[in-house]
Amino acid sequence: MSSARSMVIVCTIGIASSLLFARAHPFGDAGLYAQSHSGSILQHTDIPPDARETLLTKCADCHSTQTRSPLYGRFAPVSWLMERDIVEAREAMNLSRWDSYSAEEQQAFKTKILLETKSHHMPLPQYRVIHWNTRITERDINVLTQWARQSQSISVSQAASVTTEGDAARGKDVFERRCTGCHSLDQNREGPRLNGVFGRVSGSVSDFGYSTVIKQAHITWNETTLEKWLTDPDALVPGNNMEFRVAKPQERKDLVRFLEVSN
Repeated sequence: MSSARSMVIVCTIGIASSLLFARAHPFGDAGLYAQSHSGSILQHTDIPPDARETLLTKCADCHSTQTRSPLYGRFAPVSWLMERDIVEAREAMNLSRWDSYSAEEQQAFKTKILLETKSHHMPLPQYRVIHWNTRITERDINVLTQWARQSQSISVSQAASVTTEGDAARGKDVFERRCTGCHSLDQNREGPRLNGVFGRVSGSVSDFGYSTVIKQAHITWNETTLEKWLTDPDALVPGNNMEFRVAKPQERKDLVRFLEVSN
């Protein structure tokens, strides 16, 4: 048997085996080639058209059920790795279910999307290597910034409605609904861990990568400074990476109280 014929046989067996093994789903079945693509995700949401286009182009392949499945995704072990990323992404945030999320969940997702795209943590590096059009541009960041911030404003009457002193139980609820997408009490995420934040100097968690402006701010976090920070981070420290605001004064008081007692 000639070497050329042997090579053809080996390649044929290899391709067939790869296609066969791709029918297994060790990290979960993303249903890439069995799903229906009728309709369009985010079509009937209130997301502005430019932000919607950015989400569809840069995020939806992993964070929705309408993944554009490439040919290489039919071959194992590439298919396994691709499905792993997609299953994990859908669990974290599924744009196909956007309307089912509460207003607080949507706002938390907006903030996290903006933080992860600004830091270029998303889309994943291995995805950007293959799909160059998913790289995040300055225009994309500007579009996502406007989208994330426009829904954080409230009316003057709402802004004046502080009825009681801060309540830690209510603050815990605010924290869990609004903050846990980026923060944890005990672990660093997109933001630093918040356990012990009262009395701590800004930028002083040793194993977290702060922006330079936060490191140089030397703010001691207390009731007053946290209130200002949650009201408008840019007003307190211009150029920081915090994109989240707590617009309602009562929620700010409750959240600050929760952070204080969790110290």
